[in-house]
Order: sequence, then C-alpha cells, then structure tokens
Amino acid sequence: MNPTQKDEIEIDLLELFLIIKEKILVILAAGLLVSCLGCAFTAFLMPPVYTSQSSILVLTKETTLASLADLQMGSQLTNDYEVLITSRPVLESVIEKLGLDMEYQDLEKDITINNPNDTRILEISVESRSPEACRSIVNELTVTASAFIGDKMEVVPPKVIEEGELPIEKTRPIMWKNALICFLLGLFVSAAVIVVMAVMDDTIKTEEDIEKYLGIPTLATVPDRKDYINADKQKKKKKEKKKKPAGGKGR
Repeated sequence: MNPTQKDEIEIDLLELFLIIKEKILVILAAGLLVSCLGCAFTAFLMPPVYTSQSSILVLTKETTLASLADLQMGSQLTNDYEVLITSRPVLESVIEKLGLDMEYQDLEKDITINNPNDTRILEISVESRSPEACRSIVNELTVTASAFIGDKMEVVPPKVIEEGELPIEKTRPIMWKNALICFLLGLFVSAAVIVVMAVMDDTIKTEEDIEKYLGIPTLATVPDRKDYINADKQKKKKKEKKKKPAGGKGR
C-alpha cells in the first residue's frame, strides 16, 4: 500500500468520525428512545420469573463422614445424582403429586442443578412464574429425588439440608439490564445507519470533493442564486426604509 492510499484511508475514517460527532445528539436520542421502548416492553409484556432453591448432601455412609474414601466417593456420586434428579420417573412423579398441567420435558427446562467445587452438595433450583409454584416444585422434587436415588442405587439417600423458600423478588427480567442493552443497541444501530448513509452518499458538496472524486482542479465557483436573490431583496428593503422618512417630511 503506497502513502497516498494510506492518506485516503485516514481521511475517510476521519470523515466518518466527524460525521458521527456531528450527529451525536441524534445517536443519543435514538439510544434513549430504544431504551425507553425496552423498559416498556419489560414492564408490560415480559412476565416475571421467580426462583426457589434447595440443597442436598450426598452421603455414602451415615457413620463415616470424615473418611477420605467416603469423601471421594461422594464427590463422584454427585455427577450421577444430577442425572437422576431430572430423570423422567422423578419428574413425572412430581407432576402427578402436585397436579401440574405440563409435560416432564417442560419441567426439566425449569430445573437447574449446581455442584459447588470440592463439595458433595447439590443445589437444586426451579424457575416458575408463580412464587408459590416454584417453592412447591423444588421441595417436592428434592424429597422425591432423594427417595428415588436411595432406592435405585441402593445407597444412603441424600440428606435435605435446605428447603426451598418463597421467593420475594423476581429473578428476571431485570429492568436496568434490559434498559442498558436496548440503549447500547440503539446507539449501535443509529450510528451504523448514519455511517452507511454517509458512505453511500456520492453527491459532490465542496470543492475538495471535486478534486477527491474526479481528480479535476477547481477553476471557478458559481455563487448560489438564492443567496444573490436574498441579498438583492435586503438591499431593496433598506432603500425603501431610507425613502420613507423623506416622504413624511414633504407632507
């Protein structure tokens, strides 16, 4: 790439920057408008979702909790328990006991299981649009899964160490987060539209544009006819104002 091409690229980028700078108020207004629309959509059209969480402790023996082999075995079993908790028999049993109007696949999507590092604890979270429903589901799921695991794997059933509570605050949607995302989206889209319009605009506006795009030096410029007409009208008005006082004295 030769120096002239580099200069042209720098000039183009500088022009785009100046265009964005000139339209910064329009870009900010677009961002605020999209942000307000996002807040309205979040407040009125997005239903709130609540989360309740319970936790269980994985055991291999009730008597040797401090045994190293017991700790290692319990850590390995947590991976198996994660699969069994969301198995079809467990979920169908929960749906039947609570009388839920859903399929087990739908319930599985609302369940999240987390195993903190270096622990034998499983955290079970259930999401629902109803605070009471998510608490009932997570507690019933914990009890049913514990009994199912103990029966099928012939091990000591996991111990429930924390039951789900009634959630007070919603988990999502988060108003400020959606507002920020919409604001940034509005800024990006409006700036992109302005840049695209500027790049596609190939009209010649200045003498520099003639030399840049056509490679022809400018020999002369023709003044705008509108400016000439406006200037002529202003001169006539000034002359009329000067004549009026003289006419009044004659009378």
